Amino acid sequence: MDITHGYQWLTVIWWLLIGLFVVLYIILDGADLGSGIYSLFNSDSEERGAIMASMAGTWDANETWLVVAGGAIFGTFPLAYGSLFHYLMIPLMVVLWGIIIRAVSLEFHHYSKRSRKIWDWGFGIGSLATTFAAGVSLGAFLQGFSMSTGQVPTFNGGAMDFLTPFSLLTGVTAVIAASLAGGTYLRARFNRDTEIYAKALKWTDLMFYLALVAILVTVAWTFIQFPWARDKWIGPYWWAYVIAGAIVLYATWSMRKASREQRDITAMLWLASIVFINFGTMMATLYPWFVPGTMTIFDAANPSNSLAAFSYAMLGFVPVMLSYNFYQAWVFRARLHKLVGYAH
Repeated sequence: MDITHGYQWLTVIWWLLIGLFVVLYIILDGADLGSGIYSLFNSDSEERGAIMASMAGTWDANETWLVVAGGAIFGTFPLAYGSLFHYLMIPLMVVLWGIIIRAVSLEFHHYSKRSRKIWDWGFGIGSLATTFAAGVSLGAFLQGFSMSTGQVPTFNGGAMDFLTPFSLLTGVTAVIAASLAGGTYLRARFNRDTEIYAKALKWTDLMFYLALVAILVTVAWTFIQFPWARDKWIGPYWWAYVIAGAIVLYATWSMRKASREQRDITAMLWLASIVFINFGTMMATLYPWFVPGTMTIFDAANPSNSLAAFSYAMLGFVPVMLSYNFYQAWVFRARLHKLVGYAH
């Protein structure tokens, strides 16, 4: 679609910013969620506690990006917010419950004695439920949904429309990808002579190959099922997608090489770059759709005066949030050992 007005540029900028908020959440909290999934396969309560303590100073700040993304959609694309959240009400409810259970478990594990096993499992199950439901939501989002044709278009489908073989696939893919991110994160956070590091080393090796298969299957399924994606990938700008794919392959090789050489921070950064490039490629494929086949970003956008007022009020917070995320990561950068805890 041709952009002819400044208002349309503002709409595109906010769409890109929302994409940035979402991908920052995926990168930052995805590692925390993946660590929680890994903890389900670790029977040592002290190690589970150490994993929780490793993110004690950062997990709540990481989740802030999800809140900001939801608030930005509400303020800039209210039509999409109302209809999309109606369509995805059930999986997003599961996401919310998972986040709550996980957050409560993170705090209560430190103080509990007799109930500690409950919070061990709550941390892992909450992480798994959040990741799977978020992945299902992404797959359902890519499928689009039906809208009424009245004066105010609204979602008019069924409560279970989100649940399809494709959305279940994206849910499983999200769990595997987060598990890889979690293993990479744990290797960067714990001393190399700890049991957690040794276990995370094996876990990362397994999850790397599972993630590779799951992502390739998801991409192939997307190409076959969705004409809007296929037309972009083999359209006039096919060469741009080939270049993006080549960069992702190089980043994947570099991440694997860094991981084998135990350059753990480097491996984690390469993985973050893979997520960022893949998400950017998805955004380029989606444009100009906000929800594929349902509404464009210009159909869903707020009126120009409301969008401008929201921009003046909110844009100044973005560099502040980026600054404190970086500061927290820097403060809590030291490697840990098994007996670490909130009280130490």
